[in-house]
Amino acid sequence: MPQIGEKLRELRGRRNLGMRELAARSGVSHSSISLIERNRMSPSIETLGAILDALGTTLTGFFSDLQSKMPSKSFYRAEEFVEIGNVNSISYRMIGIDHPNRQILMLHETYAPGAHTGNAFHHSAQEAGMILEGSLEISVGGQTSVLRAGDGYYFDSSQPHRFTNIGDEPAEILSAVTPPTY
Repeated sequence: MPQIGEKLRELRGRRNLGMRELAARSGVSHSSISLIERNRMSPSIETLGAILDALGTTLTGFFSDLQSKMPSKSFYRAEEFVEIGNVNSISYRMIGIDHPNRQILMLHETYAPGAHTGNAFHHSAQEAGMILEGSLEISVGGQTSVLRAGDGYYFDSSQPHRFTNIGDEPAEILSAVTPPTY
């Protein structure tokens, strides 16, 4: 991961620390720090942890910040969606599976005639979607409604919910769940 060296050099610079001073504080040799910052050496977790401690940060914070700055893909062709369901009953084609620090589960869902999600279930998230084609019966908490193309929904997923295709044709939804729960 070539960004490690750049990020360490940036952190050291923001703290106005010379390489030798960081070496003294961390117990990691000056030459090792130099090699790491120039991406000529990959540090062990222990070595990186010692350097980050001396810089006043944690491994978790360092990698979280590093991941949020990683370039990400912005556009996905239909053939790049990843199937995480069952194409014969309920297809869940996921958009952006490789997006770093993903905060939304975005799906193109297709329900075969008669397909349903099983018994009502719940999880910690929020869901929203729009029916693109067909019709679905959606139950949330104590409410049930039949939605058709152009209709939509938004609910707190901690309420028990269930989806059923009640039509004779496949039903399609474009949906989003946050935080991602697959």
